[in-house]
Amino acid sequence: MIDTIVLTLKTGMFTILDHDKFSPSTKGLYDASIGYYRLGGRSNITCKQNPTPNELKQGVYKPRLTVTKRINRERNFEITLKIEFSIPKLLYGNNFDELTEADFPAVIQKLKIILREMGVYILEQHLIDAPVSSVHYSKNIALTDYTTPYTYFSQLNKLNINKRLDTNRTDFRNEGHSFKYRANSFEIVFYDKIKDLEQAKISEKRAEEEDNALQLNLFDVLTKQKPLEVLRVEIRLNRRQKINQILKKIGKEVEPTFTNIFSQDTAKKVLLHYISEIEEAYPPLLTYQYDSPKKFFSGFIRANHTTKLTQALKMLGLRVLLDEIGVREFREMTKHYGSSAWYSLNKEMKALTKTDEPSVFSLLKEQVNKFEPLKLLAIQDKMLNNVKYN
Repeated sequence: MIDTIVLTLKTGMFTILDHDKFSPSTKGLYDASIGYYRLGGRSNITCKQNPTPNELKQGVYKPRLTVTKRINRERNFEITLKIEFSIPKLLYGNNFDELTEADFPAVIQKLKIILREMGVYILEQHLIDAPVSSVHYSKNIALTDYTTPYTYFSQLNKLNINKRLDTNRTDFRNEGHSFKYRANSFEIVFYDKIKDLEQAKISEKRAEEEDNALQLNLFDVLTKQKPLEVLRVEIRLNRRQKINQILKKIGKEVEPTFTNIFSQDTAKKVLLHYISEIEEAYPPLLTYQYDSPKKFFSGFIRANHTTKLTQALKMLGLRVLLDEIGVREFREMTKHYGSSAWYSLNKEMKALTKTDEPSVFSLLKEQVNKFEPLKLLAIQDKMLNNVKYN
């Protein structure tokens, strides 16, 4: 449902009990007689407290805390506390197990206790009503149709949704095990959950996630279940303004506070919104089966029997190119014809007879619509039953 979240509390919503747990100590933010700290690039002074690698290896998970003293719009100094953490890692010690709304009271209690251990006291109600400045909605998709995450990455790599979603960068990396659309205020990320754990065993820097040392034992458990393939989808809304914009688009015009954001229905609608945007950018021609030019052409003229031969041959040529180089490279190669040439081709494709072939995104949408939480314990039980009856 939700993985990482960032809560930003204003002065009066928190009390620092142990200043020296931060680096540098937060004493200087409150007591001018101690001396001045060097101002950052935006006239900010920041003090941090993060979980150590040793704590993570021992199974101890803590949020990342940042106390900042800055000049606000009224030209006055204010002190804020930013709390960044993975909610499932906080509650379960991993982010394979997925949350439900019923977990919210337990999350608040656990967060309050750990923050107290970190030298920060916050009332429960202030945590419940804490403003959210970033949220990562996520879903682990168990691929039960004999596809693999790479099946999706290869299709995503053929698309050109940068303009549609106003993104400015696309990454296809980690040996083809993750795919990311980036913009300044949000990211759309697809990655192979099991391969990501495998990468983290080599180096934390090679993985898509942070703080993986906490859950590396998951790799040993998950790889015993064959053939288990898990595609993880994350929509990372990294600014409060973007959160508000998307909430409005999905018909959830609420103040982005922790309690309002912690919603299965909201998570589902955000994920479906972006999956639908990507699906809309998928060229209809790619839905036709293509094992060979002959098989495609045969299926195409059977489905579009009124189409003229020259049109059918044009679609065959386009299908071959799109399959090999994708939309982005095709548009780059043909840019001297002007952007209208692509839009004209796209209009022709959309007018074609729809095939009976299931969409490449059908399983994703089906599982997100069901929104059943994936649990490690259920997988372990399935493994034990397989051993018992085989």
